[in-house]
Amino acid sequence: MTRPRLALLNAAHSTQSTSRNFRRELDADITEFRLVEGDRPERYDYDGFVVTGSRSSTYHDDEWITAAKTWSREAIDRGLPALGVCFGHQLLADALGGQVEPMGEYEIGYREVDRVTDDPILDGLDDPFLVFTTHSDAVTSLPGDATLLLENDYGIHGFRHGRVVGVQAHPEYDADTAERVTRGKDLPDERIERVVDGITESNYQRACGAKQLFDNFLAEVEECRAAETPRAGSD
Repeated sequence: MTRPRLALLNAAHSTQSTSRNFRRELDADITEFRLVEGDRPERYDYDGFVVTGSRSSTYHDDEWITAAKTWSREAIDRGLPALGVCFGHQLLADALGGQVEPMGEYEIGYREVDRVTDDPILDGLDDPFLVFTTHSDAVTSLPGDATLLLENDYGIHGFRHGRVVGVQAHPEYDADTAERVTRGKDLPDERIERVVDGITESNYQRACGAKQLFDNFLAEVEECRAAETPRAGSD
């Protein structure tokens, strides 16, 4: 069987490191769409899709955000497996009827996330597990029929809704991305330096365990491919 075909909905405003990180972690044939630039899928002939992080908020009324929600909801209705990361997690929750709100603060740095329930997307992950976080918005109410997968003291960190999975943190980040993103935040210098001091080789290596999420997602995509012939939503 050929490798799965994924649509990568790149919502980053500076897309280079985001593209590099996701392409490194996803063993699939990827068609990338740079949403902020007005690039978006017009069809649904993919085996699944991934929505990345962004400095935007899902409740902004930008045309590209509205279009991404509309396409994602249609793709989900057609049965495509989906994975959302950070902004992507929030966008998929919003598209399915959940609530996303500003936190009034930042969660940033390598932090532990607790598993709430067992799920195939979490196979092989520790409990709790370490992962890099950076967000000031959060999913505050899950979509109806969604299952809470992950949380910490900042709130919801992961959910499942059918074939849709969202995770708030950034398992795709390498250490260089973590430091660059941290130094770009409008936060007190003291806090930025504390976070950067925590971007150590040992923390990065420990956080690499969270990358298993991507392999687990691809395994689900393969299961869907095997079960569905022809591919759902080919028009």
